[in-house]
Amino acid sequence: MHVRADPPPHVLEDEIGLRIADPDDGWRTRPDMDPQATRGFRAAVVARARFIEDLVIEQAGRGVDQYVLLGAGLDTFAQRAPEAASHLSVFEVDRPGPQEWKRRRLTALGHGVPDRLHLVPVDFETSGGAWSEQLTAAGFDPGRPAVVASSGVTMYLTEEATAATLRQIARLAPGSTLAMTFLLPEDLVAEADRPGLRASTAGARGSGTPFRSFYTPEEMLRLAREAGFGEARHVPGTVLAERYFAGRTDGLRPSTGEDLLLATT
Repeated sequence: MHVRADPPPHVLEDEIGLRIADPDDGWRTRPDMDPQATRGFRAAVVARARFIEDLVIEQAGRGVDQYVLLGAGLDTFAQRAPEAASHLSVFEVDRPGPQEWKRRRLTALGHGVPDRLHLVPVDFETSGGAWSEQLTAAGFDPGRPAVVASSGVTMYLTEEATAATLRQIARLAPGSTLAMTFLLPEDLVAEADRPGLRASTAGARGSGTPFRSFYTPEEMLRLAREAGFGEARHVPGTVLAERYFAGRTDGLRPSTGEDLLLATT
């Protein structure tokens, strides 16, 4: 929608994701796809994705050659940035059913699954923290540093599951970096964005995938430190707004409500 509805420059260009999703012809008439109503939300989504991809490319320049996406969904970094991805081993970790569907769509579209892209099926709630073993079995080297990204995932998990995930990542090789997004409690969200948060919460519940967890920045930093990270800092969504949307003449800005944890081992 960002590419279709907003003028250039685009913060992130992803047409491949739309082809993978393969929505019906009327997808743009859906209420949750309304170009005006979703402006702030889609800006926030592309901002977090761009931030993570910039981080991956920066770390790759320092010799880090493993990139792990937890809850990868329809991420298309490996397809959109083949040159950058060719220097990385990319591990997409996600629930078995949706991931198998994505594999079929990649094959149908002619992308396939190249050797450097590894699809790792895991259910974070039921894995008991053992997903790192499945990751290693797929070819991940825990003795070498990695960038790990968890974007748009923590709100669907219990705090216990997120804490277990943080402990697993904190045990990775020194020099590893985690970027993890989290939803803020409503009282920390800008007044103008609260109706959107309520609508998203109701929509998630109605779809059978309710939001389970909201965190203050202090709570997320505490979880990271308790997990054993050597360094952890809070990246407000407003920082991404200034980095990627300053100077735009169309007024496009990310909505508030989702911030990031950036932590290193």
